[in-house]
Amino acid sequence: MTAGIVLAGGRSARMGTPKAALEWHGSTLLRRTTGLLARTVDGPVVVVRAPGQQLPEVGPSVEVVDDPAEGLGPLQGLAAGLAAVAGHADVAFVCSTDLPFLHPAFVRRVLAAVDEQADVVLPRARGYPQPLAAAYRTALAPLVDKLVAAERLRPAFLFEETQVTRLDDAALLAEPVLAALDPQLDSVCNINEPADYETARARPAPEVTVQRYGALATGDGHRGPRSVRAATLAAAAAAADLALDRHVVAALNGDQISRDAELPLATGDTVAFLSADAGG
Repeated sequence: MTAGIVLAGGRSARMGTPKAALEWHGSTLLRRTTGLLARTVDGPVVVVRAPGQQLPEVGPSVEVVDDPAEGLGPLQGLAAGLAAVAGHADVAFVCSTDLPFLHPAFVRRVLAAVDEQADVVLPRARGYPQPLAAAYRTALAPLVDKLVAAERLRPAFLFEETQVTRLDDAALLAEPVLAALDPQLDSVCNINEPADYETARARPAPEVTVQRYGALATGDGHRGPRSVRAATLAAAAAAADLALDRHVVAALNGDQISRDAELPLATGDTVAFLSADAGG
């Protein structure tokens, strides 16, 4: 089983404001990241925060755990996250909260590379290692705790003591779905400074396909699929001229059923809207 861990406890010093609460196309970065992981893994999703840190709303069924100490960097958060999911999953995809372009296809590609030999799957995407968009065996929690106690706080120290599978751009993009949906590997583009945030906000919402079915497929223009820009289920409903209320339910990519207005969408998603009323 796989889990998702989002590290939200950074100080955001260069940004000047907590990154978890930054808005992106109708949701927060934290809500988007947790929702995308929840869509992708088959086990729990947890958020690791600094002691006393205030967070915006997280997705349904997402657990929030506290770092035992503040200011010790990502390994401390990694230790807390791995410990929280160790009893429920063998492997976790671990990422920071500031990845607005993270795509489920990227998460699946990284998780799929975990084999019997690998303790860590570390992408080296867009020219840099990506320890906060990587997969870790949850059994590493005691080792990470040991490194933190020894004040060996850089992820490189963990990689020195584990079996690491590294995926460069070519290896990542050898997966056809990822190559089609995220060819530039924007999944690993994070937001460190206000200029990064403004650039991210200027990017259009993901391109998705919406279609109305059954009783909702009445009127001109509502009978066939349409390509729209939408980052959330609510935005997709609005683009389909619908209100996402108790009378409407959505099927994401043919399987996941939801009415969650903030359910994050990614490029290539298909959203089918159906009447939730009996006989609809």
